[in-house]
Amino acid sequence: MNSKTVWIDSSASGRYRFHEEHPFHPIRLALTEDLLRRSGALDSSQMSAPLSMVEAEQAVRSLHRADYVEAVRALSASKPETAAVRRAAEYGLQEDGDTPYFPGMHEAAISVVAGSLAAAEAVMSGAAAHALHLAGGLHHAFPERASGFCVYNDVSAAIGRIRERYGGRVLYIDTDVHHGDGVQWFFYTDPDVFTFSIHETGKFLFPGTGFAHERGESTGYGACLNLPMDPYTEDDSWLECFGAALETAAAAFKPDVIVSQHGCDAHAFDPLAHIHCSMRVYREMPRMIRELAGRYTQGRWVALGGGGYDHWRVVPRAWGLLWLEMSGNPLLKTIDAAPDEAFLPQDWPSLSSDKRPSHMPVTWMDDTSEWTPMPRRAEITDKNRKMLELALQHLG
Repeated sequence: MNSKTVWIDSSASGRYRFHEEHPFHPIRLALTEDLLRRSGALDSSQMSAPLSMVEAEQAVRSLHRADYVEAVRALSASKPETAAVRRAAEYGLQEDGDTPYFPGMHEAAISVVAGSLAAAEAVMSGAAAHALHLAGGLHHAFPERASGFCVYNDVSAAIGRIRERYGGRVLYIDTDVHHGDGVQWFFYTDPDVFTFSIHETGKFLFPGTGFAHERGESTGYGACLNLPMDPYTEDDSWLECFGAALETAAAAFKPDVIVSQHGCDAHAFDPLAHIHCSMRVYREMPRMIRELAGRYTQGRWVALGGGGYDHWRVVPRAWGLLWLEMSGNPLLKTIDAAPDEAFLPQDWPSLSSDKRPSHMPVTWMDDTSEWTPMPRRAEITDKNRKMLELALQHLG
């Protein structure tokens, strides 16, 4: 079995930048790559190029409504015409919204899709067992509008390419703290794409969906599983639910390939959610997914990035751990053997910014002994277990 893992170059996706103060900032990508290179865990021989912009645009036009794509193109001008600006809100791209239009937006979003298509192609062609594209994971985009920082749905484009060119059954695993709504609705009636999402409950968090009763429709009924977790859920409960549900879903669906989205905003430090997990979940979830791929898909695993808004303290470590697991890097043995002594490189980060926190982590993992435990831990754990039981009823 091919054990090669490829890193899809995301430098072109650095153009996907709404504005300097926007939480979805490409500095996360640069910080992660810097960390891995300084750790000796990533080199140029492991990198692969995105597919062509022409191919990526074709994929986008097969997914998204023509008038929406044209609206994105019009709003991508350095000075958009008044008529385009007036209609921006119809397409979720208003200037004061969460996904504001910006110069070069169409090309930047196409670049993201090109990278995710390359990751899917690398795995499905047999060139690699695993492929990672961290600029991808824009799971909130809809056929007719942008949403939640996402312009074009590169995740659905990658899954669509797999289905159209290679067939087989795709298990999509979404670990972002926000429900993977766009991908779910794209494939809600498709029995060959199983969408699995663990996230903070939509009762309290954007996008307000992803409840246990959302199970697919028509021939797709049963190929959708949502785990809406209670606010302030901690590591043990998060991983208990994730592990049990993932095993059940895989056993029922028997996938041929796994596509996963790795938003890392369920961390306690993240400013846009209320889950209280540590770096431990970002060590364990990739481990579980890789083990699952070994058992069900002959190792075939396509991984994409996603959310994560503590750019300096959380995202680079979480995405770094994902790459270490995917590539089987021996640094993981050091981290697992002595988490408190697994130090980050002293010369990281090399990037300078006035937004850099004054206190940066010095180890790969968090020392949670200093964290204040959630006072409702037992109640939250119990509620999550009951939710899990309800969510799995249709897979029993």
